[in-house]
Amino acid sequence: MSQETVDTESITVEQFRQIAASIEEEIGKVIVGQKDVVRHVLVSILAGGHVLLEGVPGLGKTMLIRTLSQALDVRFSRIQFTPDLMPADITGTEILVDQDGRREFRFQPGPIFANLVLADEINRATPKTQSALLEAMQEGSVTVAEVTYHLDEPFFVLATQNPIEMEGTYPLPEAQLDRFFFKVHVPFPSTPDLVEILSRTTASQTPAASRVASGADILKMRQLARQVPIAAHLSEYTARLTAATHPTSPDATEMVRQYVRYGSSPRGAQAIILGAKVTALFSGRYNVSLEDIHAVAPAALRHRLLLNFEGLAGGISTDLVIQELLEASRAAAARAIHDL
Repeated sequence: MSQETVDTESITVEQFRQIAASIEEEIGKVIVGQKDVVRHVLVSILAGGHVLLEGVPGLGKTMLIRTLSQALDVRFSRIQFTPDLMPADITGTEILVDQDGRREFRFQPGPIFANLVLADEINRATPKTQSALLEAMQEGSVTVAEVTYHLDEPFFVLATQNPIEMEGTYPLPEAQLDRFFFKVHVPFPSTPDLVEILSRTTASQTPAASRVASGADILKMRQLARQVPIAAHLSEYTARLTAATHPTSPDATEMVRQYVRYGSSPRGAQAIILGAKVTALFSGRYNVSLEDIHAVAPAALRHRLLLNFEGLAGGISTDLVIQELLEASRAAAARAIHDL
């Protein structure tokens, strides 16, 4: 496909699919394997959401985000979160400057004023600093000294965190976790992928991605995704699935009742619907299927379920709970179709 961006007022389903495929292809020049991870990150961005990437060190989380910034013609910034990082280091601050012999305060924007923001090792900063992202992620704006500054669109935060090294970290509060559209687990590469990684990273030349889409393209793709229709019974299915994550729900499974303290917020259902719409467009379809919903549900729900003490002590993962929920939902849907 040509690397020219789309100049028309809107794009077609086929143009959406081609641009998305081009972005994935460019990322694939640098990132080996991890196709599901790349797909979920792109789905979130094209749905207008933020992503939390979780994985042990060395799996290419930061490299993936940097490669994405190379494939997109957008402004990129990286924030390395550390315990001594302050909120003003993210949002910016008022500085005193000399202007024609007069002193005045002028706002110096921080690294949050970008289109793609990499929040590296986000759980290493204090909750006070983590909260500096909340307004930006939810409202698309930053307030400093009682003045609100609006961020340019598109704006998305891609954060990383290490799940095994807990010393000196500050787990993200539930309110901030809920602002992330998806939480994506980055697995260890397979042996063939690891061989390819060694081949690429130890050679004389390092591959790089080329720009294939602009910020305007991303906005047009987002607009098209929101226009994708979804059948009423699939919306109801998503609502029931989300409600079933609460232990007090009549549709809750045995694992939910036993191990979950609090289920997903309505944002989880919104993420499933929007993610399913984007997933449908990736396949060149202008309608949402049940498979699209199942493809994105784990990433949309895994960080929105709070386990109780029994679940935490037993080493139960939210993914296991969600898997049982999806299996029960599939069975219920199959029974409903059979009854018809």
